[in-house]
Amino acid sequence: MKLNAMLLALGAALSINAYAQAPIVIKFSHVVATDTPKGQAAERFKQLAEKATNGRVKVEVYPNSQLYKDKEELEALQLGAVQMLAPSLAKFGPLGVKEFEAFDLPYIFPSKTALYNVTEGEIGKGLLKKLEPKGITGLAFWDNGFKVMSANKPLHSVADFKGQKMRIQSSKVLDAQMRALGANPQVLAFSEVYQALQTGVVDGTENPPSNMYTQKMHEVQKHVTVSNHGYLGYAVIVNKKFWDGLPADIRAALDKAMKDATTFEKAIAQRDNDMALDAIKKAGKTEVYTPSVKEQAEWRKALLPVQKDMEGRIGKDLISAINKEAAK
Repeated sequence: MKLNAMLLALGAALSINAYAQAPIVIKFSHVVATDTPKGQAAERFKQLAEKATNGRVKVEVYPNSQLYKDKEELEALQLGAVQMLAPSLAKFGPLGVKEFEAFDLPYIFPSKTALYNVTEGEIGKGLLKKLEPKGITGLAFWDNGFKVMSANKPLHSVADFKGQKMRIQSSKVLDAQMRALGANPQVLAFSEVYQALQTGVVDGTENPPSNMYTQKMHEVQKHVTVSNHGYLGYAVIVNKKFWDGLPADIRAALDKAMKDATTFEKAIAQRDNDMALDAIKKAGKTEVYTPSVKEQAEWRKALLPVQKDMEGRIGKDLISAINKEAAK
């Protein structure tokens, strides 16, 4: 009888120990391909996090909308169905944090230096803080570079956009941007864009070259204009309740892994976009055009008023602060 009791106690102890040793699982979901800057950085974070925690954390990366599409992923994070995301910054507007739509404003960042002055400074920290009441903790800003325009007709002058159905993310700023050019904005999930371009549901879209190339959009778009008119970036975020509940040493290790993954991501973003644009040219299916100085001035004249128009939505002081920081 005593032996049975001892065996039962030992079994219970082993069971509790096994449970205690089970790794903490972080499901990291995103909507782009593995070979994009974001996709590569997610994999790098997985490697660094698992190594830094000696296997106490297991990161499961789900690329290409395998788990959730654009509109679904933030709700999934808030509900705890996934623990980590890296959504584009435009996604936070519909969530109620409209200040993030400042990143969508055309021509607000003249260079990567200007961008990093904002994301790595007090403005960036303040924006991430605004996510906390939504049950979200912001960990880092990731980069995907400046956008090009594409369509099945040349988009050289502002007049060329008239009547074109242009896919955008769900963003009031991007809606205003396309309307300022005379185009008809169409909101579509990222995973649906290729088919929409292929079937003519939309005429064109905007993307950093790495997104365009890895999603094979260049195969169904005859023209690309290297406009660099806007920026696309991401915020790496976690479920706040999950993050706050982690042991302090685990959280510190994951913070360090994220910092290193972010350094890696920024280093590859521009390189990958340059390589993607070159690959699009070499594929021979798309004519790549760089606007003249005169054409760029025309685009700016048409698009800069969007900043003024969006002051009531995003905040005049924030837009002014970003412009001031970007001008340093």
